[in-house]
Amino acid sequence: MARWWRTDDGSGDGDLAEAQTLETMPIGLMELDGQWTVRYVNAAAETMVGYSRTELLDRSYWDAFPANVDNEFGRAYREAVTTGVPQIVDAFYPEPLNRWFEVQAVPTPHGLWLYFSEVTARRQAVERLALLARVSDELVSTLHAPAAVARIPRLLVPALASWATVTVLGEDGSLRDVGGWHVERAKTPLVRRYASAAQESSPTTAPVLRAVTTGAPVTVSAAQLTGSAVRTVAAGAARVALQALTPGAMTVLPIRGRDRVLGALTLGYDKHRSPEAADLATAGEVADRTGLALDNARLYEQQRRLAEELQRSMLTAPPEPDHAHIVVRYLPAAEAARVGGDWYDAFVQPDGATTLVIGDVVGHDTAAAASMGQLRSMLRGIAVTGDAGPAQLLSQLDAAMTQLQLHTYATAALARFEQTTSELERGTTRMRWASAGHPPPLVIHPDGTIAEPATWRGDLMLGVDHTAQRSDSVIVLDRDTTVLLYTDGLIERRDSDLDGGMDRLRTAAAELADRPLDELCDQLISRLVQTRPEDDVALVAIRLHRQDRPRPDEAGALSVPATARPDPAGP
Repeated sequence: MARWWRTDDGSGDGDLAEAQTLETMPIGLMELDGQWTVRYVNAAAETMVGYSRTELLDRSYWDAFPANVDNEFGRAYREAVTTGVPQIVDAFYPEPLNRWFEVQAVPTPHGLWLYFSEVTARRQAVERLALLARVSDELVSTLHAPAAVARIPRLLVPALASWATVTVLGEDGSLRDVGGWHVERAKTPLVRRYASAAQESSPTTAPVLRAVTTGAPVTVSAAQLTGSAVRTVAAGAARVALQALTPGAMTVLPIRGRDRVLGALTLGYDKHRSPEAADLATAGEVADRTGLALDNARLYEQQRRLAEELQRSMLTAPPEPDHAHIVVRYLPAAEAARVGGDWYDAFVQPDGATTLVIGDVVGHDTAAAASMGQLRSMLRGIAVTGDAGPAQLLSQLDAAMTQLQLHTYATAALARFEQTTSELERGTTRMRWASAGHPPPLVIHPDGTIAEPATWRGDLMLGVDHTAQRSDSVIVLDRDTTVLLYTDGLIERRDSDLDGGMDRLRTAAAELADRPLDELCDQLISRLVQTRPEDDVALVAIRLHRQDRPRPDEAGALSVPATARPDPAGP
């Protein structure tokens, strides 16, 4: 018959005082012999493991604690016995204990002593802090908050609940399930089915609706989730899915923004688990951080839309002169609300010449956008009152910037398309252009070959010295030629230099030369920038159609100011 205490040499009950110390110490102690039979259990150990001495003494340790056969505990104990070196293990013991233990396994000549403490509260506190850190990292790692929020349930299970879902309010006020997870991965589709069905048809007393409308947490007991009472929680397919989950309890926490509820976080618990105050407090913090992220994303998107609409409102549609087709494109940087100073313009001067403009104000903020608007408006006002060429227009704009104390810097390129009677007869057009520190135009000849002006010199950018001398360059173009003006966002990349970007542009333009102008511009942006530009992209292109034929359908309707001189070739 086993004794509560014995000395290592088996000589008797040992020192009574020492036995009393072991009995009263707050650390659990269990002695195992060489055959893994339990020989001693103190009072603290009884309390922690939920077995009495009578149930454990003379019993195989592995029969009493079968979960430890192949887990961290069992491996550490066998290592201690095999090597004779004490081992420390900190791990979770599942049903029926469902607790964390820290165990020191000390080998002896007769077996193994296990000193252990329950550390569930400590581990849970550490895990809650780590969980909040992971949630925060997830929410701030992307500008697309809804996508990050959809991953939150996976972080909460099993730390805070057996399963979890997140529901958000759409702009139209409807509820939308965005994510769900179950501790048993095979049941995750069931969780999502319940959440989705609950948004489509729920009684007015449903927990999610109550949490969203009242802004207060809603707890549903096990009794409310069984029998006819479940009808107040879910209806139809949602009720079927919920009953299949067999929850023991459920808690729904509102996800609150600064001034309104934005959604709900649902936590489900199986029948062996109930919500604890500390877990609910942590879940509440998760819901608050989620609400802040969603609110920030909503405000961020509003600012992005406002900034983009403001900038687009300043970039008007181009004219469509006789026998020419003009296409403009603007794509804001992928970093939302990073409104910048890129601009394009196209207008017809009084003598009938068409002028294209591309420009880029230094900076990526509202100040740059405001400066862009001022420069564009000033240039338009100067250009349409006369027939000045590109270099003269840039000089006048630079002088106006100085006179009006517009302290900013910008690059710009202007291309003016002129034609004499003899050039009309030969089927050619003259392009007069000038650059203030901006990349030169790209010319696509009718046969698909690509050219940049053979000799050109980029003059000083705007805003540096208004007295700087500027000059025009001239190139003669055949009709059916296409000319592109663009900002550096089209060609510049962090992982390559401008020369590489220019090579990609030339290659793509050559391959797309026979496409309609709208398609050519769209495809250029798609190939070179894709959908997430690192910088704003502005592009203006003109195709000079032949004048001995009617205006092609692809060029669209004629659109020029009534005051402009008509095309000498006629419509």
